[in-house]
Amino acid sequence: MVAGYKVFNLDINNSTTEFFDGIQTKTLGINSNILGQTIRIHNGDDVKLVYHNNLDEPTTIHGHGMHVPAIMDGGPINKIQPHTTWIARYTVDQTACTNWYHPHLMGKTAEQVYRGLAGFIIIDDDTSDALNLPKTYGVDDIPVVLQDKFFDANGQIDYSPSRMQIMRGYTGGYMLANGVITPHIDVPAKKVRFRLLNGSNASLYKLELTNKHEFYQIATDNSFLEEPAKLTQLVLTPGERGEIVVDFSNDFNKSFILKDLTLGKEIMKIRVNKVATTYNQLPTELISLEKLDPANAVRTRKFILGMTQGHMTINGKSMDMMRIDELVPKDDIEIWDITNTMGMEHNFHIHATHFLPLERNGSPTNLTPAEHAYKDVIRLASHDNVKVIVKMTDFVDENTGYMYHCHFLEHEDDGMMGQFAVTNSEVAVNVGGQNTTGMGRNRGR
Repeated sequence: MVAGYKVFNLDINNSTTEFFDGIQTKTLGINSNILGQTIRIHNGDDVKLVYHNNLDEPTTIHGHGMHVPAIMDGGPINKIQPHTTWIARYTVDQTACTNWYHPHLMGKTAEQVYRGLAGFIIIDDDTSDALNLPKTYGVDDIPVVLQDKFFDANGQIDYSPSRMQIMRGYTGGYMLANGVITPHIDVPAKKVRFRLLNGSNASLYKLELTNKHEFYQIATDNSFLEEPAKLTQLVLTPGERGEIVVDFSNDFNKSFILKDLTLGKEIMKIRVNKVATTYNQLPTELISLEKLDPANAVRTRKFILGMTQGHMTINGKSMDMMRIDELVPKDDIEIWDITNTMGMEHNFHIHATHFLPLERNGSPTNLTPAEHAYKDVIRLASHDNVKVIVKMTDFVDENTGYMYHCHFLEHEDDGMMGQFAVTNSEVAVNVGGQNTTGMGRNRGR
């Protein structure tokens, strides 16, 4: 604590990691040789995240899922030049959730994440404090970032996507959990909570435990579910989070494998070999979500994910840092109608805010259990359409953009990204993916 702020000093470093015996692989890390230390904060905290860039190239660090002013978002405009410092300063104003931080540098996001720059931001609040859930960090409350990586013949991280891999996503290779290739973890014979993050560049993970061991999903990207959802499989696209609770009470001295069915790979072994000293009865109700009424929506915006002149686009446009694509009036309830026109997977991430999915392909019944709570990333399978309801509640700044984009990182770097600014004025209308009435303005020119 410094002058009322909870201060985190975060050093972005070149380092090495021993993935393979006797081989030092070049990696990037934040207060670590790979990945970053977990930042844990509470709703209402005044925080300063002090990022020191010790690299020989620029970077940015975006607080993914964080509800903060645009100038503190860590997007492409917040470039941290080599050997300089950038400070994200804000008051935490959101409910309990599992977020993360990672680079967001134009054209370099995918490579910098792939080489190791990513970490958790866990937010607690009074509700999460009071819920009878596993919450002893690293013992029965365990964050796990899931990634896959290629290595070359010398054991070095190989980020060299072909044009086809940029299109389809750079996927495959070795599976890593928390920066370790197929690790194991020892847990007590009780209910254990895993905060799962798909931190991959482009892989969709279909996660299962050995013998389809049941678990309960309790939270998604930005909020608890209203009640636990019993599952045997969890699907996460890049950037999505899912909190699950697995009951190992009757599994002492057993082992389980967390595996991904998409790539057909084992991720980590879970060894139930500790005697439990406490037990949690999973609550039947978690939270009562405040939901916006679609009947009160002022407008519908359309976002078309596609390809134009060989590059990934949204509404036919590639990302331009000098262009604000959407002006979004503060406090207006809006429907964002998002369509994937392509025969491949995409997803859609909105900075600064949290949305509630309304329907997929014309019906709310097509939503998954995890899509009945607040999110910031939503999957769009081939030719999918989704509608979400959203409201920007504060942080008016007509000159500084927040991003919306596909979180398949090669797609984002290739141009499937746009900017919106929050305004006080009633100027924003988007019809059929076309900009009208003062939209699409340039800035700084």
